[in-house]
Amino acid sequence: MTFHYDDAVLTRFPALRAGIIELSGAHNGPSPGALIEQFADEQALAALQLDGVALAEVASIAAWRRTFSAFGVSPTRYRNAAEALLRRVQKKGGVPSVSLLVDLGNLVSIRHRLPLAVIDADRVAGAVTVREATGTERFDDLGGTDADRPEPGEIVMVDDDGEVVTRRWCWRQSTRSGVSEPTTRLLIAVEGHHDGAADDVATALHSFAELFDRYLPGATFTTRTAAGR
Repeated sequence: MTFHYDDAVLTRFPALRAGIIELSGAHNGPSPGALIEQFADEQALAALQLDGVALAEVASIAAWRRTFSAFGVSPTRYRNAAEALLRRVQKKGGVPSVSLLVDLGNLVSIRHRLPLAVIDADRVAGAVTVREATGTERFDDLGGTDADRPEPGEIVMVDDDGEVVTRRWCWRQSTRSGVSEPTTRLLIAVEGHHDGAADDVATALHSFAELFDRYLPGATFTTRTAAGR
């Protein structure tokens, strides 16, 4: 498993701070009751903390909005994955349980106000790279029904076959890369651009480690960090 950033992205976005997890020995399926309860508690806490707060004022969300604007994407038309989750918590009362692996990712994203990608490492080809799109790559939208292509210059995660893993950097993930029942190997990327992002990413990695110990005790994983220049 390999995940890396194109040099041009690291240079263009010097505030980037990222944590990458490579995990083997996962299992998926319905979340156990303890995780469903913990996930609900985390959302209730976020709803309380964000009551009356405009998400655009949350440091991590504001920084992602600026980042989207910097590569030509409207941050209010296309909301980063963490903002989308938090909006649902604020406006609809919560995010439903999907599966063990999805719930783990959503819990950490909501807790730390950071977007992240949880990728089935066996369903992507070779390395996953964060880079500018050429417009020739293919994207199969996890939230839609049609395949399309990113805009040239858009920041994407893409595999070695030219299949887009996420469009608009951390807006939406592809069907191909999403976790499913057979998933056993994961790539996870947690990213921020705000002041204090390095500490928040490190804390998010620690949250994942604790959750893996409780809900994926047979898994093995490594973590590393990356930063803009």
